[in-house]
Amino acid sequence: MPPLAPEIETVSPLGIASTIPLSGFSEVADRFDLCLCDVWGVVHNGVAAYRDALVALMRMRERGISVVLVTNAPRPGGVIIDQLDGFGVPREAWDAIVTSGDVCRSLIHARAGEPMFRLGPDRDLPLIAGLDVRETSPAEAAYVLCTGLFDDENDTAATYADLLAGFAARGLPLICANPDLVVERGGRIIPCAGAVALAYEEIGGRVIYAGKPHRPIYEAALAAAEEKRGEAIARDRICAVGDAIRTDIAGASGFGAAGIMVLAGIHAQDLMEASWEERHGWFGQQAHRPAYAMPHLVW
Repeated sequence: MPPLAPEIETVSPLGIASTIPLSGFSEVADRFDLCLCDVWGVVHNGVAAYRDALVALMRMRERGISVVLVTNAPRPGGVIIDQLDGFGVPREAWDAIVTSGDVCRSLIHARAGEPMFRLGPDRDLPLIAGLDVRETSPAEAAYVLCTGLFDDENDTAATYADLLAGFAARGLPLICANPDLVVERGGRIIPCAGAVALAYEEIGGRVIYAGKPHRPIYEAALAAAEEKRGEAIARDRICAVGDAIRTDIAGASGFGAAGIMVLAGIHAQDLMEASWEERHGWFGQQAHRPAYAMPHLVW
C-alpha cells in the first residue's frame, strides 16, 4: 500500500492550525458533495441506531450530498444492509455501502484454492460464501484470514500468541478483514481483528489489510458515489466522518478528504468529558488531526 499523505491541517479564524469544533454538520454542509460515513460508533453502537445521526444523513442527501457508508465490518455489504434494516436505519439515509468485507473478498479470490486458516467467529462466514476457499488446520494453512477473535467477549490478541508465533515462523501472510483495533458494543469496548493483526506485525508477521485507513476501500466508495451521481467528485469536496483516529481520520487524511471526528465513540473516555482546550491537546498528540470535530453526528 502507498504511504499515507501528510495530515490535513485546517486553519482556524485565529490563524492557528487546529481542529475546528462543530455544533452540527449543517455548519459545513455547503463545502461537500460526498460524505464517507463510518457506521459502528457513528450510525449505531452495535445495539441501537443513533437517531440524530440518521436525521443528519438524510438532511445531507436532501441538500444534494451523496452519502456512502464505509465500514470495516468483515462481511459483504448485503449483510450490513440487513443489519442496518434491523436497527431501523432508513435506506433514505445512504446512497451506497462499502465494507472491508467487500475488499477482502477480492483478496481471497486471488488466492483461490489455497489452504486457509480462518481466525474469527462463525458469524463472519458470509465473507467467504461462494468463494473457492479450502479451510484447513493451522499447520496446513498457506495463509490466514482474520475476521476477528473467536470469542471477542473474553479473548484478547494475547490469547493467540502461540498460534501467531507459529504462523510468523513459517512466513504466512495474514489477511485482516477488519483493521479496527476495538469497537464499541453497547457501551463496552470490544477487540477487533486489527488488534490481532497488530500483534502479528509486532512479531514480524506480514499483514494485508482490507479496510480503513487503506486506500482501496476509499477508492471503492468514491467509485460508488460517482456512479450514483453520474459525475466526478473533487477530492476537496469530500469529507469522512468517523470516531477512530487510527482508521477513520488517518484514512481521510491519506485520501485527501476532510476528516470529521465524532468524539462519542471509541475515544469517548479521553474526549467526551474534556474541555475543548484539552481536546485540542489530545489531537496534537495524535499522528493525524481531524479538520473538524463534534460530540455526535448531528445536523
